Amino acid sequence: MNKIALAGLLPDEITEKLELSQKFRGLQIFKWIGSGVTSFESMTNLSKDIRSDLQQKATLRSSSVSKVLKDPDGTIKLQITLSDGGAVETVLLTDKEGRKTACVSCQVGCPMKCAFCMTGTLGVKRNLEPYEIVEQFLFLEQECGKLDNIVFMGMGEPMLNLDSIRKAIAVLTDERGRNLSARRITLSTCGVIKGIYDLADNGPNIRLAVSLTTADPDLRSELMPVNLTNPLDKLREAIKYYAEKSGKRVTLEAALLHDKNTGSESAERMIQFTKGIDVNVNLIPWNPVSQLSFEEPTTQEVHFFVNKLERAGVNVTLRTRRGRKIGGACGQLGKTE
Repeated sequence: MNKIALAGLLPDEITEKLELSQKFRGLQIFKWIGSGVTSFESMTNLSKDIRSDLQQKATLRSSSVSKVLKDPDGTIKLQITLSDGGAVETVLLTDKEGRKTACVSCQVGCPMKCAFCMTGTLGVKRNLEPYEIVEQFLFLEQECGKLDNIVFMGMGEPMLNLDSIRKAIAVLTDERGRNLSARRITLSTCGVIKGIYDLADNGPNIRLAVSLTTADPDLRSELMPVNLTNPLDKLREAIKYYAEKSGKRVTLEAALLHDKNTGSESAERMIQFTKGIDVNVNLIPWNPVSQLSFEEPTTQEVHFFVNKLERAGVNVTLRTRRGRKIGGACGQLGKTE
């Protein structure tokens, strides 16, 4: 791509990259981008000559939406083609209160190989650039209207592309542009310990979610290879550190798999893992992927696990499954049938 991608730049960077003689023009362009405009012609406070020059030098969207998939439950998935031909998916989730959340991707594919996740079967091609991350958010707002939250929970492991995510967050939260509150941002990791400490120490101060799935070290290594180099005891220390340093409750996510991690011993291990840490356990009944051999948990398994944790005083949320008919539910991204 020869043109300058503007979506991932702050006002001063826009001024510099475009070699604008008037510094305030960069701020004007930044505001327009945050408002969601899709053409330079819409930037009506810029002269015709400036708009024509921008058209030659720059682009507002380096990527394009190749397909829009809509689930009857209100979930929307965008399949996005990148400038080099790569592809990612981003999802709009709407909760019972009508709040809209963008679930965005940070890598083309994913290297983590979690056994129960469709994206983990794809391998990884590259990290996304900041502008490619911001563009996902803007595409969703163009499709669905103003969004309330953003979660880095799509394709890829956010801790392996933290620099791009930081820059995307800086752009989206800048009060001169889109002005999204940092309190409305969550990053989800499969448990990359180094990244958790980095985020705790160097910010931004956002919400953290950790895909735990199980607190059984052997089973976790089987299901999530990240556990081989980021063991549970060290991961627990990192989560505790983040909760205390940030002052925010950490979410522990657990995909419940039939006959795998739903029994009494699994529940007891989860309970012990949470002791002394400010966490909420977010239980997610596994969403089926035809290429994978796991089974959905039974209703009885789910209720048993929830009740066991609640009786032990653990903060528990049972997630409502959405977007399954369009391959937009947790663990399904990359599934297009």
